[in-house]
Amino acid sequence: MDTGIIFNVISVLGGLGLFLIGMKMMGEGLELAAGNKLRTMLEKITSNKFIAMLVGVMVTAVIQSSSATDAMVVGFVNAGLMDIYQSIGILFGSKIGTTATSLLLSFDIKAIVPIFTFAGALVITFAKKNNYKYYGQIAAGFGILFMGMGIMSDNFGFLKHSPVFTNMVSTMSSPVLGLLVGMVFTGIIQSSSASVGILMALGASGVVRLDQCIFIIFGMNVGACMPVFLSAAGANRESKQVALSNFLTSFFASILISVIVVLMGLTPFSVPAIFDSVPFLKGNTAGQISTAHIAFNVLRTVIFLPLSTPIIKLTKLILRDVDEEREKMETVYLDTRILTTPPMAVLQVENECKRLGELARKNYHYAMRAFFEGDEHLIEKVNKNEKVIDYLTHEITRYIVKINGLDIVDSDRKTMGVMYSAIQDIERIGDHAENITEHAKEMMANKVKFSNDAMEELHNLDEMVTKLLDDGLTLFNAQNVDFDIAKAVIETESSLDSHVKIYKFNHINRMNNGICSAENGTIFLDMLTILERVGDHANNVAFSIPRNKLGAIAKRT
Repeated sequence: MDTGIIFNVISVLGGLGLFLIGMKMMGEGLELAAGNKLRTMLEKITSNKFIAMLVGVMVTAVIQSSSATDAMVVGFVNAGLMDIYQSIGILFGSKIGTTATSLLLSFDIKAIVPIFTFAGALVITFAKKNNYKYYGQIAAGFGILFMGMGIMSDNFGFLKHSPVFTNMVSTMSSPVLGLLVGMVFTGIIQSSSASVGILMALGASGVVRLDQCIFIIFGMNVGACMPVFLSAAGANRESKQVALSNFLTSFFASILISVIVVLMGLTPFSVPAIFDSVPFLKGNTAGQISTAHIAFNVLRTVIFLPLSTPIIKLTKLILRDVDEEREKMETVYLDTRILTTPPMAVLQVENECKRLGELARKNYHYAMRAFFEGDEHLIEKVNKNEKVIDYLTHEITRYIVKINGLDIVDSDRKTMGVMYSAIQDIERIGDHAENITEHAKEMMANKVKFSNDAMEELHNLDEMVTKLLDDGLTLFNAQNVDFDIAKAVIETESSLDSHVKIYKFNHINRMNNGICSAENGTIFLDMLTILERVGDHANNVAFSIPRNKLGAIAKRT
């Protein structure tokens, strides 16, 4: 083989490497810079599929990866945060949003892209704040992306003189083979942006024309569904239906639009002729490939989004719904697929912590009812829930460790610290609920009875602890300062401590007067200690919010 060709092949591979690295850098930088805005955007998803589609466009345009958006959607469906009807709109939008990369690549700005790389490198090297470094990462990734594209374009030219490649390109201009090649190629590299970028580099070097590769472009959009299938592997039935519906819409769109293009080719209004009639696209093969990629995804959405309900029905005929009983011993919101988008992973930890807090609060109520009413069924329920609380605490901790290993913004890292601290207190509330049921069992077994005064005091403390838990979890779940609630938590916790001291003194007097026995006294004093500690943990949970927000409470109290 000619040494010149060997050099060209090596250069193309190096350019491809830079292209992929640049795409990854730019996408991750955009995602990190977006941070909470991305999270807020996805939180506002409604059942309106057109709004969901716009959300999908915006999110994917920000993070420059339809695969990441699709993986998030599958994770949300698997976690029960959205259903297939909401998700399909986002998936339509993600395919349009991902075309932003090819649009950027269609501009001829090779002369200035090194400036972006240099400026980005300077910011990454010398900036102290992470937010600035993310902007530097975006700029550097953008520059490296274009440099890789330029190297590929400059070195693909040798393929024009290869009879084997020329014949292969001619063969792939047929609709069936072109679609198949596009599907397989993109399915392997799992990125339509990357595969279209490589095709644009071939077009820019004059190796292929639009009429030779248009069906490959359509096939690439079908192959881009592969990451969704991979994300849905091991997920629930509805997640698999999401993946299938996404594939069906792309597959049907590729067939329909291919038929339209073939029929247009039989008339003077063929697609290449239309594109050549546009001044800035004439002779610009890379620009034509980008435009065809964008047009396919826009047409796919215009035609099939209104038909999404029949497509979902077809999906459910192929993959029928099954009754899936969710095991109690499992997380609802945590999904490793969502770790590809750290801001959303942080949100999911917050949601799982809210669920954990609610479970601990219920367990406390069940335990106190079991204590007052002597209900064995409630004791059994507390014991089962306690195992779930311990399991969730362990799983949330593991997930937080994974998130802290990612590149996340400082505010999210602080949030993870707050969540970690909170779940330790929530877990201890669960432990104390179990301790209460131990005393309930002891009272039932030994037929222990308290005096009316003692029972009234325990009811009073229970009311205070219940209020502390309710207000504390309200403050924690909001992750923001409500001064009135914060003041109520502080006052209730102080009142609880004072009443515990008074009730201990009262009980000692009852024992001295022979009203209560030593056995009763031990249980009563243990219950006072337990209720006081539950109140302390509830107080800690209440103020498990960012320090900068806690400062507002400190100034007013």
